[in-house]
Amino acid sequence: MAATRLIALHINKGKSVAQCLRDRTDYAQNPEKTEKGELVTAYECDPMTADQEFLLAKRQYEHITGRRHKRDVIAYQIRQSFKPGEVTPEEANAIGQELAKRFTKGNHAFIVATHTDRAHIHNHIVFNSTSLDCTRKFRDFHLSWMVLSKLSDMICLEHKLSVITPKPYRERTKYKYPERLSIRDQIRDDIDAAMRQKPQSFQELVGLLEQAGYAYQEGKHPAIRGKNQKKFVRFKSLGDGYTPEDLGRVFAGEREHQPRKLDKRTEQPARKMNLLIDIQQKMAAGKSTGYVRWAKVFNLKQMSKALLFLQENGIESLDQLNGKTAAIVQQTEGLRDSIRADESRLAEIAVLRGHILNYVKTRDIYQAYKASGFSKGYFETHRQALTLHKAAKDAFNERNLKKLPRIRELNAEYAQLLERKKKNYAEYRQQKAQMQDWLMAQKIVSVMLDEKEQKETEIKRQEERKTPEHG
Repeated sequence: MAATRLIALHINKGKSVAQCLRDRTDYAQNPEKTEKGELVTAYECDPMTADQEFLLAKRQYEHITGRRHKRDVIAYQIRQSFKPGEVTPEEANAIGQELAKRFTKGNHAFIVATHTDRAHIHNHIVFNSTSLDCTRKFRDFHLSWMVLSKLSDMICLEHKLSVITPKPYRERTKYKYPERLSIRDQIRDDIDAAMRQKPQSFQELVGLLEQAGYAYQEGKHPAIRGKNQKKFVRFKSLGDGYTPEDLGRVFAGEREHQPRKLDKRTEQPARKMNLLIDIQQKMAAGKSTGYVRWAKVFNLKQMSKALLFLQENGIESLDQLNGKTAAIVQQTEGLRDSIRADESRLAEIAVLRGHILNYVKTRDIYQAYKASGFSKGYFETHRQALTLHKAAKDAFNERNLKKLPRIRELNAEYAQLLERKKKNYAEYRQQKAQMQDWLMAQKIVSVMLDEKEQKETEIKRQEERKTPEHG
């Protein structure tokens, strides 16, 4: 039984191709891991000079084809690990040679180093990415790892070894990644801990953070840096409730500090109420008496929730309820309209910015086209640039722009609108949830009043029927 893995080897930062190849092959041929080099074999190269032969093949490839890539794969490594006690080192090396030769179809030089320093015997197979004839490179095709695994299993079966039986997805052990705090989450947690000590000013808060190991940077945008952080983080980038202005309002008693939850998405409050069930309609639809009993209990619960909701918010009359609901609906719609307006302006700025850039890039070409007397030949040669120039001028004329705005001003406006949109959207989600609760309460109260009115009308009719008529 053998587990395999295919790894593409790239050039390390600050090193040459020759150094990287030497590092890879030297590690694979480590005498302490390969029984003093006895478990190292090679194909179409010498193990002692494999890195130099690989490098020579690459230079010949560049000379023959003229191709050179910045992020080229210099070699590939196959790791083949066997079940402890199932194979001998010599047999593992032979299997590794067969696997490498069949996987590369004998077109690439390689070395096979069998390591015995672990409980499980494993092979390090390093093969050159350049073919033996120096005219092509090995293509790491899609799902190559699966082909390598199947080929290794086939060779293991030929050598009467066991193979790994894949488990069904439901039976596999799922790896649970540990929760990881971002740098800003950690800073917010430490600010929350410092705020629980009740500092009276922003300076006292900074002092508590410095005691916790933070470094503070004063300036136009106050920033903070932890022990293991390389860069300072601005307070304003920590989000709502952690900016110097928001913290200043907390110290002034204008608001309370609310610790931020780890979930960056704004959580919507749980729905407090649901619409009442129309029992008469359900009975007409053929529902059973058991369902009717459940529906009556359900409606009573929703009515109780609605009444508690009104008491918590100090609503004592129907006019108060309607007024409060209308105000919240108006405020929510105002936020929604503001977000839509910002989105429209953001899209407009993006389009305008593109036209301005195209206009500036193609202005010289248009001037030359104009100087040529609007030559058709010149237009055909520079059709794309002139088309972009004309589209930009048409866009400016549609907007009646006599003077083009500066890109820097548009970028500043774009950033300001984007920040305002994000802030308004978070507030809009919370406001929308509140609006739904108020509309739900209003609807339940309306149904309750309608039922009460219907009952009173029915009682009056029954009393009128019981009252004898006087002649």
